[in-house]
Amino acid sequence: MARTAALKGTGTGLPVFLTAGFRLYFLAAGCFAVLSIAAWLGWLGLHAAGGTFAEPPMAMAPHLWHAHEMIFGYTVAVMAGFFLTAVPNWTGSPSARSAFVATTGLVWLAGRLAIWFSGYFDPWAVAVIDLAFIPLLGLKIGSNLLKKTQLRNVIFLGLLTAMFTGNLLMHLEWLGLTDDTAIAGTRLGLYTSAAMIVIIGGRVVPGFTRNALNRQGYCGRMPQVRPALDKIAILASVLAAVASALPVPNVVLGSLCLVAGIANGMRVAGWRSLLTWREPILWVLHLAFAFLAIAYLALAAAHLTPFLDDTAALHLLAIGAVGGMTLAMMTRASLGHAGRPLIVAKPIAVAYLCVFAAALVRAFGTDFLDYFQTMYLSGALWLLGFGLYVWIYLPILAFRNSAGD
Repeated sequence: MARTAALKGTGTGLPVFLTAGFRLYFLAAGCFAVLSIAAWLGWLGLHAAGGTFAEPPMAMAPHLWHAHEMIFGYTVAVMAGFFLTAVPNWTGSPSARSAFVATTGLVWLAGRLAIWFSGYFDPWAVAVIDLAFIPLLGLKIGSNLLKKTQLRNVIFLGLLTAMFTGNLLMHLEWLGLTDDTAIAGTRLGLYTSAAMIVIIGGRVVPGFTRNALNRQGYCGRMPQVRPALDKIAILASVLAAVASALPVPNVVLGSLCLVAGIANGMRVAGWRSLLTWREPILWVLHLAFAFLAIAYLALAAAHLTPFLDDTAALHLLAIGAVGGMTLAMMTRASLGHAGRPLIVAKPIAVAYLCVFAAALVRAFGTDFLDYFQTMYLSGALWLLGFGLYVWIYLPILAFRNSAGD
């Protein structure tokens, strides 16, 4: 009886996970992170055994389904949870109503099902269903940002437009309207996700660190924020996202990644990262941002030299930077906005390490293991990390605690 009551939103009769954007989307993202990678590993296992689907459910190649769903399924869900929570705080506007959260959640879910079962449906219907989510999200947050003249945050509308464009490029190829735009779409989506981390992470990581050090009574040098360096890092990352989808010479994209890697590396180097080692909820932010800088440098090496594989660098960015930072933000924001202490459970610290390890294994594992062993080990680490997240955060996101958070 008590558990049933805890499921209900205060005075609304709605399930708690529908009462706030972070609750629904952070929970959906975690579950989808597990289910989608489990499905991907299942397909790889079947392929390794010499089998195949008599009739695959998805219309696109499985590796494109995998890339699409991790970017436009998982990552976009985290973005939705973040923006629906952060924008009201930035602007002083009311939080999204439960009806909006529930309706857009159904649209997001319909997109996942449409892509998975795309082999059975008209590709135009699949495209319309899957493409609908980002515009709905953009209209909601855009109305708040523009109403409150949040000019410095309007850049996020541009980045959401870039995310939509990346998704559109994939569907245009699947509709037969373009040639070879699906890969460009995945790259645009991934690089744009990284650019969001450059901007948001650059704001919150030094701020959270400074607050924690003040609480501890630390009297030494605080994290440094250098506006000129921030602008260089942001500009380089945004231009790299644009260039990633265009037929530009490797030297152009590689040079932009090099600038982004150096600038972001210099940023995190000034944030007093070594002082955070006692608090997993802090060091994970620093480590994820360090992975971001390293991934940009790896991408520069892949485009400017013959010594590193482009796929390895992309997975450092996708798993280590995007996967690590989204997990870090979900675990922290869920606690803060649910009214709980900002202290993660020990299994979550393990989850953090699993995701970073998954990135390293996926990027460099084939130097020591064969392809399938690398994929299974990296996938298993990801599943363990996000499995721990769902296990620990399901009651936090889906139920109210005894204090009525």
